Amino acid sequence: MQRLIQQIMKFGIVGVLAFVIDYGLMVALTELVGLAPVASATVSFIVSVVFNYVASMRFVFSHKEGMSKQREFVIFVVLSVIGLLINDGLMWAGTELVAIDYRIVKIGATAVVMVWNFVTRKLFLDGGEQQAS
Repeated sequence: MQRLIQQIMKFGIVGVLAFVIDYGLMVALTELVGLAPVASATVSFIVSVVFNYVASMRFVFSHKEGMSKQREFVIFVVLSVIGLLINDGLMWAGTELVAIDYRIVKIGATAVVMVWNFVTRKLFLDGGEQQAS
């Protein structure tokens, strides 16, 4: 239980940093470049996923014994693409159907995707009792 609590705390720190990258880039692309909110959210999400992979697999989750780095990355990307679809679906529904400001919708979408990410990465990628770096 102690390890799970530490893991959730580390995941939270990595998540906050990834959110700052994701949210900041999304706002910059929307406000400064003029991209539509869903397009800017997609680009920023992808950039934050790269950071998140490196940080999560280094500091949060331990590598599963017998799983190659390539397979680990493919699984991480597949889970992240599903997270992206959830993110974009919520961004579209919130901004287009309900007409909520995209910056507010993004906060809610991030919370939903964060739960998705932790649960699925824990199930599919975490090596268990091995210590993450």
